[in-house]
Amino acid sequence: MRRISLASAAACALLAASSSTAWAWTTVTNTNGDTWNVNDAADPGMDTGSIHNTGTNSLQGYGGLRVKVPGSPRMNGVLLRGFDLTADSPTQFTSKKAVALGGVLIKRSIAFNTSEAYARYLDTFTNTTGAPLTIEVAFGGQLGYNTGTNQSAIAATSSGDTTLTTADKWTVSFSPNAAGTATVNGTSATVPGTFDRTGNFLRDPFTYAHATSGDHANHLGYVNTLTLPAGATKALVRYVVTGLSETRAPAGGGSTPAAGSQVAAVTAKATALAAAPPLGDLAPAEACAIVNVEISAVTCGAAPAYAVGPIAGDKAIGATTSSPYNVVGKTITQLVADLKSGVTTSEQITQAYLDRIAAYDRGPFGLNSVITLAPTALAQAKAADVARKAGDTRPLLGIPILAKDIISTKDMPTTGGSRVFEGFQSTTDAWQVIKVREAGAIVLGKANLAEFATDGHFSPSAYGQVWNAYNPSISPIGSSGGSATAVASSFAAAAFGTQTGDSLWGPSSAVSLVSLRGTDGMQSSGGTMPLTYIQDYVGWISQSLGDLALLLNATAIANPADPLDDVSDGHRPADWTTGLDAGALQGKVIGVPATAFDDPFGTQGTEDAMRESFKHFVAAGATVKEIPDPPAGPSSPAGDRGYEGWRQWLLEHPNAPYTLAEQIMRSPLRLPQFRNTTPYTGTGAMTVEQTKAFEAQRAEYRARLATWMDTNGVDAVVFPGQLSDIHLNDSIQPSFGRRDPQGSAAGVPNVIFPAGVNDHGQPINLQLQGKAFDDLKLMGFAYAFEAKAAGRVAPPTSVTPVLPFATTAGGTVGGTVPATLSLSLGAPATFGAFTPGVEKDYAATSKATVISTAGDAALTVSEPGHLANGSFTLAEPLRVSFSKASWTAPVSNDIVDITFNQLIKRTDPLRTGTYSKTLTFTLSTTTP
Repeated sequence: MRRISLASAAACALLAASSSTAWAWTTVTNTNGDTWNVNDAADPGMDTGSIHNTGTNSLQGYGGLRVKVPGSPRMNGVLLRGFDLTADSPTQFTSKKAVALGGVLIKRSIAFNTSEAYARYLDTFTNTTGAPLTIEVAFGGQLGYNTGTNQSAIAATSSGDTTLTTADKWTVSFSPNAAGTATVNGTSATVPGTFDRTGNFLRDPFTYAHATSGDHANHLGYVNTLTLPAGATKALVRYVVTGLSETRAPAGGGSTPAAGSQVAAVTAKATALAAAPPLGDLAPAEACAIVNVEISAVTCGAAPAYAVGPIAGDKAIGATTSSPYNVVGKTITQLVADLKSGVTTSEQITQAYLDRIAAYDRGPFGLNSVITLAPTALAQAKAADVARKAGDTRPLLGIPILAKDIISTKDMPTTGGSRVFEGFQSTTDAWQVIKVREAGAIVLGKANLAEFATDGHFSPSAYGQVWNAYNPSISPIGSSGGSATAVASSFAAAAFGTQTGDSLWGPSSAVSLVSLRGTDGMQSSGGTMPLTYIQDYVGWISQSLGDLALLLNATAIANPADPLDDVSDGHRPADWTTGLDAGALQGKVIGVPATAFDDPFGTQGTEDAMRESFKHFVAAGATVKEIPDPPAGPSSPAGDRGYEGWRQWLLEHPNAPYTLAEQIMRSPLRLPQFRNTTPYTGTGAMTVEQTKAFEAQRAEYRARLATWMDTNGVDAVVFPGQLSDIHLNDSIQPSFGRRDPQGSAAGVPNVIFPAGVNDHGQPINLQLQGKAFDDLKLMGFAYAFEAKAAGRVAPPTSVTPVLPFATTAGGTVGGTVPATLSLSLGAPATFGAFTPGVEKDYAATSKATVISTAGDAALTVSEPGHLANGSFTLAEPLRVSFSKASWTAPVSNDIVDITFNQLIKRTDPLRTGTYSKTLTFTLSTTTP
């Protein structure tokens, strides 16, 4: 046997056990106790370089970058991300990759001065084309929200007034309760260097000037126009200064600053930075590229060329689909019709969705809506096609759908969007997953979400933060943001979501989709990770009411094991499609609660658009009238419903890696915004009496709401979706003007449906709420509205356009191939931080690329042994596995997934430091 070997090293570097986890955005702490939370590449992977917030909320998603280049590249002008921005030191962040946009490569670096509470942003732009390019660059973000206590205002400018112009060298912002009073949030100042104009950073800084009033005044942008010669690099430097609140004591201790003192402090620092911007630490190539502040010509005379480094490109460029069937915008009703008529196959539909996910959901401009894909999806689709030919007529046969990743699936991991359950796979399907599979559907994958459904304003998880399918700079709302974004982007025909507060109606409203939060128990939540026991509801997000009816026929099925099954048992429609009647609103009365449409942000445009849409109720035969606001609910009884939810889930999932609810609730592996590692001191498991009391409280609230409706003579009550423009995805809660109906709090039904767009072109939805068991009636009302309004708005084709179909043809050509056996390894695998005292099997991954012209090949690895930290070794051996380790034919660039596993037992000793091991991988053949 002739043996050809290529050896490569794979190091498994482990963080010191006593260090902070690497799974978090990165926090920088000033000496005054204030903090900056940097949206870097760490989880949840925003990677914009903006400041999510400071400890005093002086910044609330500020320091973002938008770039507009010539032509029409996808994502032109959006909030940029994908820099792989990494902390090189506690105060220095740099791009590890340049983001490519229309021939321009963009990099960022941030340097913090923690003793003087400021950050320096350096953004570079390199023209890689052969001709000059003129681009526009906007820097800015959110400094406040709404039009009340949290609204930001300009406190001072370098010109001595409060009007920002291009002559100003700095601007100071604050958030006073009233003119002249102390700032509620921290102060901030921006030293932008020279700039060409201001812009509305939320709406579009290149088209709209910065607003001077209203919620949009909180979103300040500075716009520069740059002309880049072919091959040239130019840079912009800005400084951002922060101060403390003047109404509360600093987090680091001390007394509350005097009114006006923090405005004065940041003004002084901004003045000094504008006069002498500190740039001495920059390399000549960086400093000499700066064009918005003065740089010495002598210093730059012999500056070397700027080095760009690795590039992060748009994965959609050049992407194609191997499916001839176009799934974009196709409802389930349309898919089923085309399957029955032979226009397409389930395999073609599934392949089309998979190709769109690969093109538009991954990479620096990916929407991050899908966490996991079913490895057998195409096999399931092929089996569905065979079954259909054999006469199978199940209603959803071969239709691909997604499940929110807190809903258990036995063929894919269920992570909850959290490192806490990384790699966990249930041995059983959730109740509704069982039912949708019985109806023939393919569970294509798991949709991204806010970790454990904890956030109703954004959808951040350990596997990326979801972006909006209509405007990929703003939030998709939460927590079912992945489900809604995926359906709106035609990544699947429909998706399971869940709702505890707004997590069905919010994301559906953000992208013009349909959903139902049904009466308690109408759909089972069995097999779903909890947020609040009893209140959680598993529902569908779909493209049409017709689709929703088909899905409910399949899954709104009695589950005797569900604690709420008895509420709706006997009230479920036999066929949900029977209620879809265009005349359902004839003679009906729709109530409008007195303050339900008052935007908490103080804006008017969305409310006006929604009220304008009421005309479609009237056109469909209904009367619309104002009624008093709904009654308050009964007081909530005692009991920790979050704890009880996890306790019940653990009983359902005996193979879970935890045995106690508090191990999950207090895990250090949670995202930073949801993490609480203090010892659990709650009341623990709920008693049977407490559970009954909570169910009784909800039943009482349903009764009060029914009386309210009867007293006011209405058949349904209308509520809004979001009441304002949605804020950028890198900002803080709240992300939109929100007023909740009572569906989640009481368990009454709400149907959510599109109603057009607001004054800025953003999709808007309405909700109809009824009495218990009015679910089907409400769907009929919404169907009648839709028949008049045609309210659904398709996503812009610029975000996720139709993929071109690529065909192949065979041909003959001559040539010779030299004997080749090549093995190359990817980046070193890293486990992250080990947690002492907790039993867990950690996993890390890398990849290998195999090229072989031989008749066979085999991949092996040297004996792994034990990870070592100097002379100290871990107790359990390192384990290595391959996704593929042998070949029986030639291959070219075949990717092999390498998985490293390290078991840490509860009693295993760990020593602070870094553990590593170098392994030798060998590719060999017997038939070269």
